[in-house]
Amino acid sequence: MTDGRVYKVVVNHEEQYSIWDSEMDVPAGWSPVGVSGSRAECLAYIDRTWTDITPLSVRTKYSRAAS
Repeated sequence: MTDGRVYKVVVNHEEQYSIWDSEMDVPAGWSPVGVSGSRAECLAYIDRTWTDITPLSVRTKYSRAAS
């Protein structure tokens, strides 16, 4: 079921993704990635793209520790 609204995919500095109503300003700390569409389309994009949900700061910390 669709709600008829258009959403945009946004990402934060930790490389975490979310969707946001396209008619609203993107909140501070988030940036649009250039993908918009229905809720289902945006969530499908996130599902394909966000394959590691570990925050960037944690991935970086463990990457440095392994070096």
